[in-house]
Amino acid sequence: MTATTQKSTKKESTRKKAKDFEPRILAFCCNWCSYAGADLAGTSRMQMPPNVRIIRVNCTGRIDPTFILDALYQGADGVLISGCHIGDCHYTSGNLKMRGRFVLLKKIIEDSGMDPQRVHLQWASAAEGAVFTEGVTSMVERIKKLGPNPVRRTD
Repeated sequence: MTATTQKSTKKESTRKKAKDFEPRILAFCCNWCSYAGADLAGTSRMQMPPNVRIIRVNCTGRIDPTFILDALYQGADGVLISGCHIGDCHYTSGNLKMRGRFVLLKKIIEDSGMDPQRVHLQWASAAEGAVFTEGVTSMVERIKKLGPNPVRRTD
């Protein structure tokens, strides 16, 4: 096989991998609003990509930024954080804490060499299954454009 043939075969293989790429997204959802919204989306049979694995937390204010960094460094292509709307937190100010931490988190991710668009923060109440579904769908589309996480382990 010539060098030119090897290069073209490698390019075709790379294109195929990019085309077949299905992102792995981890979602941290607050128990009181977003997790219930995700449940509503499921019971209402709303269509959303199956790329998301949900972790239920009591409140987004309890999410340590290292959880998000660990998820990315262990191979998640993106992380979605979904909580109560500002002013509606069941723990009064947990979502305000997350909103403040999120700004710093994006800066840390950018400084580490990853695209900060790999993380997303959204607010969705228990009655907003469609908002949760829309957030998941847009997150999957965004991550597909970004491609696989550069630190993702190959399977």
